[in-house]
Amino acid sequence: MPCYSYFCESCNQKFEIVCSIKDYQEQAKCELCSGNNVIRLYIEDLSTLNVSIKKHTSELSTIGDVANRNRDSFSNDQKAAIAAKNNAYREEVSTNELPKGMSRIKKTGVKTNWKL
Repeated sequence: MPCYSYFCESCNQKFEIVCSIKDYQEQAKCELCSGNNVIRLYIEDLSTLNVSIKKHTSELSTIGDVANRNRDSFSNDQKAAIAAKNNAYREEVSTNELPKGMSRIKKTGVKTNWKL
């Protein structure tokens, strides 16, 4: 639930109200002195805002959304293990015999930028 920060000019005190968005009222009363001379502190609300917005399971509409959600739930160790497993084939040299007249090409590690 959102937390709204206010400053009461009557008693010079800061206070916060935690309520749902539908219960939010533009004009709040001071919780300490019940005064009406209250100013909303938007800057303090922004400093505590969590910048990570996650979709609810019912809002996941593509496989990419599901993949991103799952990726974000992994620890750094799990991500490193998966990357090592997926890239292991790049270091292996195949010992399979090639058909007559064919040879293996060594990869240079340089990516080609294809332009249209």
